Amino acid sequence: MTHSSPERIVRRGRVFPEIQWTEAQKAQEKARRQAFYERCWLIFERLKPEILDKYYGWYIAIEPDSGDYFIDRDKEVASKMAREKYPNVIHHIFGINETGVSGRI
Repeated sequence: MTHSSPERIVRRGRVFPEIQWTEAQKAQEKARRQAFYERCWLIFERLKPEILDKYYGWYIAIEPDSGDYFIDRDKEVASKMAREKYPNVIHHIFGINETGVSGRI
């Protein structure tokens, strides 16, 4: 039979309470993410006429610094291909359709 230890410390709340972002830091991060998305979106818009008919419903992972992209039916596979070639770089996934949305509501 096991007994719970009365010395166990129970913490509630933030995982890292010492990390508190200011509103300026939050706005800066939001702007950085938006700029990254826009760089990827430009590449997607340029490629869309070429790939829309052939790969409709598939996924595309775009690495914006090089302009490389990886297409597959499964978004996890497309993401894995991007990570294999660029292991320490962030990429963005789009669904190959009219809107670029890759998920479902």
